[in-house]
Amino acid sequence: MNTAIVLGGATGLLGQALRETLLAQGWTVHAPKRNELDLFNRAAVEAYCSSTHATVLFNTVAHTGVDQAEDEPEAADRLNRQLPFVLGQAAQTLGLYLVHYSTDFVFNGKKHTAYTPEDLTDPLSVYGRTKLHGERELQNLGLSHLLIIRTAWLFGPHKTNFVRRILELAATRPELGIVHDQVGSPTFTLDLAAHSLALVERQATGIFHVANAGQASWCELAAEAVQCADIHCQV
Repeated sequence: MNTAIVLGGATGLLGQALRETLLAQGWTVHAPKRNELDLFNRAAVEAYCSSTHATVLFNTVAHTGVDQAEDEPEAADRLNRQLPFVLGQAAQTLGLYLVHYSTDFVFNGKKHTAYTPEDLTDPLSVYGRTKLHGERELQNLGLSHLLIIRTAWLFGPHKTNFVRRILELAATRPELGIVHDQVGSPTFTLDLAAHSLALVERQATGIFHVANAGQASWCELAAEAVQCADIHCQV
């Protein structure tokens, strides 16, 4: 039976989707909570991984607040760069398959077509820079089983996120004003989890871009969500 550890699987938006998807496919899944494992303690991480007999380690933990990261660069660096390095060292020691999630924010957003893993990175924010630095920390370790998945604009059923918040607001207001100047590929967490598992089953390594097809602005995403939920609110 396959066994995986999903960091962020207890409360995280993507982590919970991964845990649910893996369990549905017959995997044994361990999702330690913050008070159960100090992720920055390499020895503790290695001991935990060894005790669970896991072969795959999913890291969904990150500092994802783009605006907040500008005010807290050290906190963003700690979670987005330092943590992947610690996990990478543990994975290297134990021979684990490490799956690490990154972001489209490693690019500058000026390209008018879909980004590929071969495109040059050019992050414009603290969030994007720290996520890119996390990728590079892992790549510099020379891990033989490393999968980096870049994704974008996550939404899903397990935790408060943009779509859920919009639906909550729309249910109490006649009109919502949403920015229209940012465009991305909204990605459903359960879809991302399913594609992640497919890549793992193929033993894929390297950098992959995984997002739902199409693109939308935040305003268009909000309008579509409100319409699908049949809520009478002007967006």
